[in-house]
Amino acid sequence: MTTINENDRFECRVVNIIDNLKQWKGVTVEDIDSGGRVYFAKVKAEGFNVAIGDSLYIGIKELAYGIEEMSMEVHLYDEEDNELDWTIL
Repeated sequence: MTTINENDRFECRVVNIIDNLKQWKGVTVEDIDSGGRVYFAKVKAEGFNVAIGDSLYIGIKELAYGIEEMSMEVHLYDEEDNELDWTIL
């Protein structure tokens, strides 16, 4: 089994973008290798110039303890390694 470090980033393709109240974007990304998808609900709309098909990156951090069936934080990053949003899976 491969160990995933907190500073590892995985390239993903943007598959959907939803406008949420003009202040936020809902962004769904798909991992290029596995095809797994993650939805991020609160990406700031200001300065977000990404289109469907563009690449973004996710990073994964294991939670110290599980919350129900959730066990990891997933963070969304742009090419410059700026964090755009995060969620718990």
